[in-house]
Amino acid sequence: MTIQTVGVLGCGLMGGGIAQTCAAAGYRTVVREVSNEFLDRGMGRIRRLLDDGVTKGRVTAEARDATLGNLTGTTKTADLSGCDLVIEAITENLADKRALYAEVEAVVPAHTLLASNTSSLCITELAAATTRPDRFVGMHFFNPVPVMKLVEVIRGLATTDEAYRAAFEFAKGLGKQPVTVADRPGFIVNRLLIPYLLDAIRAYEQGLGSLEDIDTGMKLGCGHPMGPFTLLDFIGLDTTYYIANIMYEEFGEARYAPPPLLKRMVLAGQLGKKSGRGFYGY
Repeated sequence: MTIQTVGVLGCGLMGGGIAQTCAAAGYRTVVREVSNEFLDRGMGRIRRLLDDGVTKGRVTAEARDATLGNLTGTTKTADLSGCDLVIEAITENLADKRALYAEVEAVVPAHTLLASNTSSLCITELAAATTRPDRFVGMHFFNPVPVMKLVEVIRGLATTDEAYRAAFEFAKGLGKQPVTVADRPGFIVNRLLIPYLLDAIRAYEQGLGSLEDIDTGMKLGCGHPMGPFTLLDFIGLDTTYYIANIMYEEFGEARYAPPPLLKRMVLAGQLGKKSGRGFYGY
């Protein structure tokens, strides 16, 4: 199938990044938000990022203008009716996703491919909530989307070869490096990353070292671009807590169980950069 027009559900950090990336790659892109307030905030963030790229010489003024010219914002699901691919990037709430898929399916044509940017939920379960599980895939992008090259492409049990190949080639067309992943909680990256982050929290709880020393140790000792606590604050402690709980429920292994400190910080609203306070202050 040929993908020419892309819809993105959600214009937050992930949805906005996906929409910007699609528009920059030359696709007509329609990004849908629930309110004008959220839409204006998301579109404003995209414009600021592009303007900043021009100022720093990473993006030409022509490329910025072309990207913005390919991008349309809306609060109306009906405006997705011409999309060949719709990528969902809303909060990790199964009921909300199901309701939104029903809205989208009511307006898009039969050939439209549906994809979810979920980082943890079962693709087969999400697909089963639609009338086209054969045309449903997982496409897990990484933050910040315009910079990060990886896309995990996940097949549900009912996903056809055609739908999978279309998603895989589309990711390549965005300038990304797609990898094929089985439909298992956490996929590849979070399956390996989350236990590492949880172990770092446990090590800190047990007095192994300070936040700064553990971060420095992993940066200089393992060559990581940032230490685990800086990364936790960047990802969001609530996001990490949510993914860990899903993985613990699935596997029942202690390494996936959220440490008490993580739970307390989430309950206290100390979520990382997004809230201004996590393991570090911002």
